[in-house]
Amino acid sequence: MATAHINRIGTAVPPHDVHQAFVDFIGKQFDDRRAQLVFRRMVGRAGIDHRWSYFEPVRDPDSFVADSEGFYVPGAFPTTATRMARYEATAPRLATAAIDALELGEDRARITHLIVASCTGFVAPGLDQLIVKAAGLDPGVERTVVGFMGCYAAVNALRLAHHFVRSEPAARVLVVNLELCTLHFQETQDLERVLSMLLFGDGCAAALVTAEASGIALHDFRAATIEDSGEAITWRIGDQGFDMHLSGEVPGRIQRALRHDATRNDGEGLLRGTTPADYDVWAVHAGGRTILDAVEAGFELGPDALGWSRGVLKDHGNMSSATLMFVLQRIMAAAGGSVANGARGFGVAFGPGLAAESFRFTVQ
Repeated sequence: MATAHINRIGTAVPPHDVHQAFVDFIGKQFDDRRAQLVFRRMVGRAGIDHRWSYFEPVRDPDSFVADSEGFYVPGAFPTTATRMARYEATAPRLATAAIDALELGEDRARITHLIVASCTGFVAPGLDQLIVKAAGLDPGVERTVVGFMGCYAAVNALRLAHHFVRSEPAARVLVVNLELCTLHFQETQDLERVLSMLLFGDGCAAALVTAEASGIALHDFRAATIEDSGEAITWRIGDQGFDMHLSGEVPGRIQRALRHDATRNDGEGLLRGTTPADYDVWAVHAGGRTILDAVEAGFELGPDALGWSRGVLKDHGNMSSATLMFVLQRIMAAAGGSVANGARGFGVAFGPGLAAESFRFTVQ
């Protein structure tokens, strides 16, 4: 049976770095002095230097608005309909930039399948159809949408590509993970919600998955859910965008679950009867510094094991489903250097449920 390989990954982000502008803008909105101090302290601990958006931030400290076009004006934040109109206008542009970064050349016409994962917008004709037109793909390409699954959608999209290639060895699958998280900036002084927004930025990754033996070979996939944790991460559609809830309990729950998995060490867990020491490379979704800390502690990893993930978090923040693909791109770029050919890898992402989606891979 054919083995699916990620042959290459292209990435793209919008032009504007909004992280510091967001920090400055939000810092002025708190009426409660204690909340303002906690926010500033958490900013310093977040491990994020940059987050990207199509909104150009206003850097004037006396400005009343957050962005140069006045999309986010205190007291008049846009409706969900307005945000979805912007998603429809800008998402295909970002997807095309990521696909162009793949440098497919004549191979673009040979794409047989398109898988699109996104949780930050809805439109019909769908984003998949918009991408086919914008990127100049064959209109007859087989299309699949992985919708509203959140941060672990990258793993589900790769799983689909894995199955397509195994069932059709000649398949050439284009996987696109696209998120415009900054479309869902909320007007609130709820500290927990603000700290959730502090994490998220925009980004897109495009990957070519085929049976050709180069890049990253994908092996088995496995999911697990932490019981009684359904409300720990939620992402619901509101009247003013999508409302994210990320409980402060999430890192602790993840750490305990992973520690239990590593301790029991049987064939039914995420580790499939192996130990963390059996893996050379870790591709962990950069959901936030505390999430990465929880994985490191739960699996008792060395201090440098999650360096790829921490680097993506620093440079881009959490881009939901696109984030893990940015991590894999960095691992692929290091193949043959700091990452040895034949290195064994473990990939995992967390999201609503509270669930983990995992896979194992080999760097070639």
